[in-house]
Amino acid sequence: MSVIDLNAARIFVNVVRKGSFSAASKAMGIPVATVSRRVAELESSLESRLLERTTRKLRLTNTGATLFEFVSRGLEEMEAGVLALNDQESNLKGELRLSIPPSFDLMWGVIDEFQTLYPNIKVDLFCTDRHVDFIEDGVDLTLRIGEVNSQSSVARKISTYRHKLVASPLFLANKRLKKPQDLLNQPCAAWCKKDQLVSWTLGNEVIKISPILRDNDYIHMCHVVLNDRCITELPPFMCEKYIATGQLIEVLSEYPLPEQPIYLVYPSRKSVSRITRAFIDYCLENLKI
Repeated sequence: MSVIDLNAARIFVNVVRKGSFSAASKAMGIPVATVSRRVAELESSLESRLLERTTRKLRLTNTGATLFEFVSRGLEEMEAGVLALNDQESNLKGELRLSIPPSFDLMWGVIDEFQTLYPNIKVDLFCTDRHVDFIEDGVDLTLRIGEVNSQSSVARKISTYRHKLVASPLFLANKRLKKPQDLLNQPCAAWCKKDQLVSWTLGNEVIKISPILRDNDYIHMCHVVLNDRCITELPPFMCEKYIATGQLIEVLSEYPLPEQPIYLVYPSRKSVSRITRAFIDYCLENLKI
């Protein structure tokens, strides 16, 4: 059985997280030659290649991906264990690599409050609407909207919410919208990915939309609807303040859009760090919609 050099393993983890030998060298304050040599020694001791080196980027081999997942968590647990000797949660120190969807401002306050409670935790935030790869993207935890079907990860449901169909009072002036089919004759903006067909489920009815604007940025869609151009659907945390002030009106409220579950997803229940656990627990207790 091979014995892993912890210093070499720490260097390997930094190379993967930073994406290159030179970036890891700079972050750790050691020469590039030392970084390269220690990774090569680790590969030699394991008798297996961990990284495929190309002119453009480094890519983990299957063996490297497995080693990275467990060693990176192990190193974090070691650091957390030292802090735990003080028996004070406020001393949690390290980094949380978190992915959330763009414009999901519901989480912004939660992240602020979490860092106030744990001032020694740095948050590395990656905003994207695609499903991330925990290793390739260097992410500990990702927030996903909708059902999660994955055999290789753990999903914790933290809440649900429901989008609202909205338009401005000026846009709705002299318009009679009583049923979902009435939307077919109105200009609509819809969140969707490239070349995706758009349909809205309103109550028990599904209608196909031919939007004047296809968008994957809810902030922009909010701007468009506030400027009296169309009807659109927005997350409640983005539109309710405008409904309260009368700048927007909820349309067809008797035909609600479906509930959307919110999940926090991480690679393995066994390897999750104390920092990740602390953030999950904080979200479960404090995320309010």
